Amino acid sequence: MRGGPAALDPAQGNVPSALHHLLQRAALPQLPFFNSQARFMLTTDRLRKGAHMILNLALILSFQLIGEVMARAAALPVPGPVIGMALLLAAFLIRPALAQRVLPTSQGILQHLSLLFVPAGVGVISHADALGQSGLALMAALVGSTVLALAAGALTFVGLARLTGNKADAP
Repeated sequence: MRGGPAALDPAQGNVPSALHHLLQRAALPQLPFFNSQARFMLTTDRLRKGAHMILNLALILSFQLIGEVMARAAALPVPGPVIGMALLLAAFLIRPALAQRVLPTSQGILQHLSLLFVPAGVGVISHADALGQSGLALMAALVGSTVLALAAGALTFVGLARLTGNKADAP
């Protein structure tokens, strides 16, 4: 909003009635010290934060889309979202203010990361017959890949500790 929260003031009567009704019924504390102006300012602040979150999500998804287009156009063996993430990291390094702008949105996404596993769980349940037929092989692959990933991480850590000369971290 151009004029800020004071540009539309319910007390002055320059707020459309539908918006005024919405602001009065907003999920804000109905305490005596929250007059209609304060309620309006708090609501517009929530709307502004919501708009920032939507724009930040659009920015993140745009980088993913750019990465996907690049991966498919160049027939790269790297997944598009990985390329997009690398491009987003480069953008953050070039413009640190961009990283600060996206930080609250990314923290909000990470707080609800467990919700992203729901579709995978539904997929596993819907293919339970395939899981029953090759469950042992899948379990062996899962355990084996986990052990290999842990070993690779530990060896990388030890190698980097030796390379940087940090004797406290090296075994």
